Amino acid sequence: MTLPKPFLSDNAAAVHPRLWEAMRKADEPDNPYDGDALSAELDARFTALFGRECAALWVATGTAANCLALATMCAPHGGVVCHREAHIEVDEGGAPGFFLHGAKLMLVDDGFGSEGAKLTPESIAALIDPIRNDVHQVQPHAVAITQASEYGRSYRPDELAALGDFAKARRLGLHMDGARFANAAAFLGGSPEDAARSASGPVDSLAFGFIKNGGMGAETVVLFDPEAARQVRYRRKRAGHLQCKGRYLAAQILAMLDDGLWLANAAHANAAAQEVAAGCGDRLLHPVEANELFVRLTPAEREALRAQDFAFYDWGTDSARFVTAWNTRAEDASALGKAIAAL
Repeated sequence: MTLPKPFLSDNAAAVHPRLWEAMRKADEPDNPYDGDALSAELDARFTALFGRECAALWVATGTAANCLALATMCAPHGGVVCHREAHIEVDEGGAPGFFLHGAKLMLVDDGFGSEGAKLTPESIAALIDPIRNDVHQVQPHAVAITQASEYGRSYRPDELAALGDFAKARRLGLHMDGARFANAAAFLGGSPEDAARSASGPVDSLAFGFIKNGGMGAETVVLFDPEAARQVRYRRKRAGHLQCKGRYLAAQILAMLDDGLWLANAAHANAAAQEVAAGCGDRLLHPVEANELFVRLTPAEREALRAQDFAFYDWGTDSARFVTAWNTRAEDASALGKAIAAL
């Protein structure tokens, strides 16, 4: 039996062996919830990583990480500005409305001046400036951006600086969905600060993704505001995300941070994506700036690739999405690039 060559999603990738070993070592009695020794290390480790004091709380899913952070910025009568293709709009099943108690997602289209599912100050302003400042219309309270974006585009430091300055001037919270934050950081040269910092400092909150990058079941809410961190601790419990054996989540996160494993895994996935991109030519719908490729393919061409055991998702009627991962084999990436080039 021929095994498929997997390019469906980095969510489907294997757990990195070093994380299994870390969880095995954590299999000793310790204080429950987040009172264990491993959980207690998280604040200091992320403070060192970003070069600024922050609080880091584990949760089991990226959806929870995004929504718990946004709930500290947006009242139920307010709104969160995001791109129409943002994960919180398209793929989180209404969770933002649930966690934010009815707050509205305010959607920006690429037609507002952004491209590649990235936001700009101009595109946000085009959406919110026409809103009257009265009780009859929802007022924006926060902005949520995705690093890397839903089309695999990475925000550069200057773009983040412009967004940070805009959010500060408009008194808007700024949250970053970093499900593929590691891939963006690797693309930008390896600096987590460059991938999350605006001119006025870091974003207010970051959902630092690990599951797509070799984790099993742990994501991190990183907060640069002590008051927001205090809120999230209470909200996490109320939402059912305070796990009694939290040390296993902390163990995964710490193992990923050790010796820069998070960045090495992402760099491998990015390199595999570039290998595939080399065979795509003008079929690419977006520049490849992380580990996702969006490729123009007819239905017949997609079936021809599947007949060669490549697994991937259709993306609309005439394109496909391919995602590489920390454990994508170099020979599989090369074979896919050659197969696309030969179509």
